[in-house]
Parts: sequence; structure tokens; C-alpha cells
Amino acid sequence: MFRCLSLKRVSVAILAFAFGTGVYAGPAEQQQAKRIHERLTGVIPEASVLLDMEQELLGTDILIDGVTGGEGAALIAMENEAFYSATLKNWVAPWTNRDQNVFVPLNDYTATVMGLIRDESDFREVLYENVLYVSNAAGLPAYSNNDNAHYEAIETQGVSLKDTLVRQSQVGVPAEATAGVMTTRAAAEAFFVDGTNRAMFRYTLLNHTCRDLEQVQDTTRSPDRIRQDVSRSPGGDSRVFLNNCISCHSGMDPLTQAFAYYDFDNDETDEDGNARTPSNAIVYNAAGQLDPVTGTRVDKKYHINSTTFPYGYVTPDDSWDNYWRSGPNSLLGWDSALPGSGNGAKSMGRELAHSEVFAQCQVEKVFKNVCLRDPVNAADLAELQTLTTTFQSNNYNLKNVFAATADYCKQP
Repeated sequence: MFRCLSLKRVSVAILAFAFGTGVYAGPAEQQQAKRIHERLTGVIPEASVLLDMEQELLGTDILIDGVTGGEGAALIAMENEAFYSATLKNWVAPWTNRDQNVFVPLNDYTATVMGLIRDESDFREVLYENVLYVSNAAGLPAYSNNDNAHYEAIETQGVSLKDTLVRQSQVGVPAEATAGVMTTRAAAEAFFVDGTNRAMFRYTLLNHTCRDLEQVQDTTRSPDRIRQDVSRSPGGDSRVFLNNCISCHSGMDPLTQAFAYYDFDNDETDEDGNARTPSNAIVYNAAGQLDPVTGTRVDKKYHINSTTFPYGYVTPDDSWDNYWRSGPNSLLGWDSALPGSGNGAKSMGRELAHSEVFAQCQVEKVFKNVCLRDPVNAADLAELQTLTTTFQSNNYNLKNVFAATADYCKQP
């Protein structure tokens, strides 16, 4: 839903003077409006915008959206293109690569997060919906699942991310295999490439629940789904497995089974060592499409290093189970309305996105980004809880979280 500015951006202060009504902004409102704008956009507001924000702080509904005060002022600030091209881009960019580097080109992962925030969509869709955002600006290369040229051209040409992003279905995988940003090309290139697909789970957990594997270790879960590539006696000492390896793999491996049919094709040689041209695209083994190594839809990477512990789990399909619904990680707040098991990345993404910890994480990240600090006292922690509750009750609208957080941190 878009909010539109008044058709005539006539100074409310002038009207108030002319008709003898209204209130005038003092130094406090001026400083608060300026601080909100700079925190959300990184740039100094134009005089007319600053005046409108001041009036929102004083209770005048400039946007005519029913929201006034600090949140109303923040929504005006977010009309600035820099909120998207600078603030949101730099906020999301580290999520899209293993190095968590902010200095990476715009890509489909970043643009999709931006679009969901701009459109005030249910942000939980970011991990399971069939959604992709591209630009409809003229003169751009068409979106391709084989390269990032479309998004690099957006940046090179300075195309507006606020005004030209449009929502569409994903490209490259069947609709039933789409899973939000996890099945974008950028995510696949970063986290499905090589390895065992555990990277996709680890970085999704880190970016969208604010927990790395060290924070969810649990040695009490059954190890029955740990794959063959994990040694049960690292360095000849089984205690290392029992006290360390099992704490992550017992919960992670049953969940990463959801990615069993996915890969990213960047191999420049085939199985026989012959040169080939990779597609540089996400790969998904649909029904009837069998991997030549495994003889099933399961990608060969799930059978890598199978001789390390031959009696380990052999992945037969993409069925997953959340062992963390019991034990200490039950405190992450899993949705009781969901079964806690399923097939494929889409249902597993829903499992993560519908947890309490997902909502808390989004709020924590916004708070740190807007307030330029971590929460430091009881008031901050209470505000985080309020923001999280409001986020959940307001259809997981993350744009409003940015606005409410800017309002909270408007004081110096």
C-alpha cells in the first residue's frame, strides 16, 4: 500500500498564520524531524520536507494516512529515494553473501526484500512466497536467472528503487519449489554453490532469526538424521562428536534436508572431467528429474564424503523435521498451528518465518540500524517487546517498524 503526499505541499505553518489556527514547530521538533530523516535516509531533508515532518510531529496529518507524530514524520522521510537506494540496500546487502560484505552489487535478494518492505507486505513471505522484485524501467536488460546484469544496470543507470520495483513470480524454479529469498539467484549463488547446502540453512538462520549455530546448540536431540559426511570420531575421539558435532548437526541436518533437490550450477567440468559451460543458475530437480549420481531427485552433494561414516543417514528425499520443537530450542517460539515437518524449502521457510524468534530478529535489526546502537537498558528492551508485538499484530509490516523505531530514537 502506497501513501501519497498531499497534492499541494503548501506550508502548514503559512496556512496556520493566514487563518489564525495551528501550531508552530519549535527547535525541539525541528531537531527531531532532522534526526529522523537523517537516520532513515542518510541525507539532510529539503526545507519543505522538514516543515511537513515538523507538522506531523505536532499532530497535523500531512500524508492523510491517519498516522501523526514521530511515526508520521518517519513515513514522510521514507518517501525519499535514499531510504531504498542507500539505507535498505546497505542493510540487506550483507545477508546475500558469505562474507557478510555490504559492498556488493544490487541483486534479486536485496531488491525483493526492499519491495516487500515498500509494499508493506507480510514480511514473513521473505522465506516462503513465490515472489521476486524487478525494475520496470526502460532500457534495462531483462531479468535473467543466469546473471545479475538487470540489477547491476539499475545501479549503473541510477534507476529509482522506490518507484520502479514491481512484484512478479520467481524465475528458474517451479512455483512449488520457490521459497522467498532462499530461492533467488543471489542466494543460490552464495549458499547453494558447492558444499552440502548446509550453508543456506546456516545463513538463513543467522540473517532471519539472529541466531548462529552456536546459539542453538543442543546435545539432547537424536542424531539419527546426521549424514554420512560427519565423522563420529573426529581425530579418533568420539567425545568430540558427542559433545560438539552432534549439538548442531542433530537439529540442522533434519532441517537442511528441505534443500535436497537444489543446487547452483557453476561447474566447469562434467562428471567425467570434460569441460562444460555452466548455466550459473539455480538448479532444482523436479519430479522425474533424477541426479545421475544418486539415481534419485536428491542432488549428489547430499552423498558427498559418504565413506566418512557409511552408517550415517542417507538422504532419500526432501522431507524435513524440526527437532528443535522440543528441548531448549522450543523457546524460539515455534508456531503450534504448523506441523513442524514437511517437504521442501517452502514449508521449511514457513516454519522459520512463523516463529517468535523471526519476528524478534527483524525488530532487533531495525532497531540497531535506525538507532545506530544495540539496546542498552530496560527501556530499550521494553520498546523492543512493544515493537515486536505491534509488528506481529500489524500483519508483519516492517515499514511501520522502521517508522516506530525512528520515533523512539528521535531524541539525542
